[in-house]
Amino acid sequence: MPTHALTTPLTQADIEKLRAGDVVLLSGIIYSGRDAAHKKLMDLLDAGQPLPFDPQGAAIYYVGPSPAPPGLPIGSAGPTTSYRMDAYAPRLMALGLKATIGKGKRSAAVKQAMRENRAVYFGATGGAGALLSKCITASRVIAFEELGPEAVREMTVKDFPLLVINDAFGGELYATPKLDD
Repeated sequence: MPTHALTTPLTQADIEKLRAGDVVLLSGIIYSGRDAAHKKLMDLLDAGQPLPFDPQGAAIYYVGPSPAPPGLPIGSAGPTTSYRMDAYAPRLMALGLKATIGKGKRSAAVKQAMRENRAVYFGATGGAGALLSKCITASRVIAFEELGPEAVREMTVKDFPLLVINDAFGGELYATPKLDD
């Protein structure tokens, strides 16, 4: 299984070389967002207001990190279940979002949006939040501070380990192969 070292913002060329099952070590800026934050992002778009970050080439990590221990940029930062953001992901992908990061399966609508907009879904290892947080070198709230752990954060990551679950061509790591009778 190929390993790719990628840096955000992600380009079309970055996305098109990825296939389901590939390993990615992601570096650069990523954004956090869970259900409540995504609802507020949609409210901003509906009102014709700008998002708190440029979605072009961006990656959103579905995470609600724990408070940062003294001297660290963030606490435990494990992925949350992605399907809760499925109602919002296609709209963000249409605006240029190139990657979402979480755990679990995605809906048919999100898979279609990935194909149409050349985006990918990365899986982060559930239950490994303390280890994943070691790859986050900086974190700051950029929107919706009132949401606490669910606020939108800008996070700097270095070699953040991910698996390509859904690629931009319809490939899916979770797909069950058909067995011949």
